[in-house]
Parts: sequence; structure tokens; C-alpha cells
Amino acid sequence: MNFSMANINGLNVFFRECGDPNKPVFLLLHGFPSSSHMFRNLMPLLEDHFHVIAPDYIGFGQSSAPGVSMFEYTFEHLADYVQALLNALGIEKFYMYVFDYGAPIGFRLAVREPERILGIVSQNGNIYEKGLGERWTTRKIYWDTPTAELRLFLQATYAPETILREYMAGEPRGNISPDGYSLDIYYSRTDGFADRQDSLILDYRTNVAMYPQFQEYIKTYQPKLLAIWGKNDESFVPAGAEAYAENDVNAEVVLLDAGHFALETQYKTIAAEILKRFA
Repeated sequence: MNFSMANINGLNVFFRECGDPNKPVFLLLHGFPSSSHMFRNLMPLLEDHFHVIAPDYIGFGQSSAPGVSMFEYTFEHLADYVQALLNALGIEKFYMYVFDYGAPIGFRLAVREPERILGIVSQNGNIYEKGLGERWTTRKIYWDTPTAELRLFLQATYAPETILREYMAGEPRGNISPDGYSLDIYYSRTDGFADRQDSLILDYRTNVAMYPQFQEYIKTYQPKLLAIWGKNDESFVPAGAEAYAENDVNAEVVLLDAGHFALETQYKTIAAEILKRFA
């Protein structure tokens, strides 16, 4: 596996890369509060069949993280930088794997340039209101009335104990390696992280507002799609996976006995399902 930096509009975008550049590209888009590190186990299982690219978004992982006064932390802007990275690398068409925050970023790319998308894997990557779990109730209130009190309350989203619980919930005890959540907790304690994430938590309302556009893309283009879901996820519930099949005749739904970070324990199963359908 290779590790590289690309300078995009004066900022460094870190990305992991493996596989033959002459083979189809598989773009892996990470979630919150993670980074491309979450794909460390999956990438070696895909590299014989694809050219695999996994970037860190601006403000995440090893990519540049300018302050909120210098960079607009919105999902639209993060998608701009992923799109610019693909262009800089000369990637025209690609499969994409979207998880959590990666879904609104990836589907923005699909809506902008649908001809570039070869197929989609959505692993707990939601684009349906019915896929939002009960914990989103408070966030919806915050989006409508972004008070300082609610902003402070929602900062618990990236507290170390919350990150640990997000990894552990829905998983058999002892199955989770500490590598993923330990690194996420480390990043969550770095300078400026809270301000960046506060901005994105508020901006998440734009993702929900765009759900109809994302769904229209699915209905119109009928992409080959695998919705593979940790069915015990408390953030994005299985109804979000099943909804893909309601809109796309080429969608297949696989529910795993896992939580939100299903890739931590189910990476071999997920890789096998990807290869079965896309290789």
C-alpha cells in the first residue's frame, strides 16, 4: 500500500492507494470521525481486482486541517476537494464505497457527474429519512434552532466515550480491535477538531435536504449497488439499506450482524460481497 499527498488548491489531501492503476478505480469514502485508516483491512482484499484510492477529507486524518475562519467546513466543500483529487489523479470513472459521512459526499459526486459512476457500495451510508435512527431527533431540533446550548450538547458526539460506544454498540464483546477507535479518539483531541465538527454537524441538514436529489439519481440511473449494512447500527437503521432496493432494480441488500463500524469485524465478508458483484 502506498501513502501520498496531493496539493489541491493549496491544501494537502492525504490518500492511501493500492492495486494496478490500469484496473478500474474503487474510491473509498470514510465516515465520522474516522479517516482512510478505516479501510486498512479492506484495501488489501480488493487490490488484485481494482485500483483502490482512499482519501482523508480536509480536516480529517492526515490531510490539511485549516481553521474554520480559513476554510468553509461544509459537505459541499469537502466533496469539491474529493472531486478535485480525482481530477488531479486523472481518474475519469470509478466505483465508490460510501460510509456514514462518505454517503452525502459520494452522492454529491454522483449527482454532479453521474456518467463517472461505475457502481456503488453503501455500507451504512444513508440517503433516506427512514434510515435515520432516533438519535437524529435532537440534531433535527438543532438544525431548526441552532442554540449555543444544543451546540454544546452535541459536542458529546465526538467525546472519547461516545466514539468508543459507536464502535462497540451492536458488536459481540471483544470483537473490536482498538486500532480504529484509538486513532479516531486521538484525532478528536487535536487542535480545532471541535470547531470543524461543529460546523459539519450543523451543515448535515443540507445532506438531508438533498436526499430527494440523491434518490432521484438512484431512480434515474439505476446503478449497480450493494447496500451492505451493520443491522445493529443505532445511527443509520436497516430501513435505510432496504430503501435502496425500492428505488433501484440493480440494488442488493445484505444485512450483517454488526454495528455502525461493520467494517471493523466484517471486512472479509464485505470484501467477498464486493468481489462477487463488481470484480
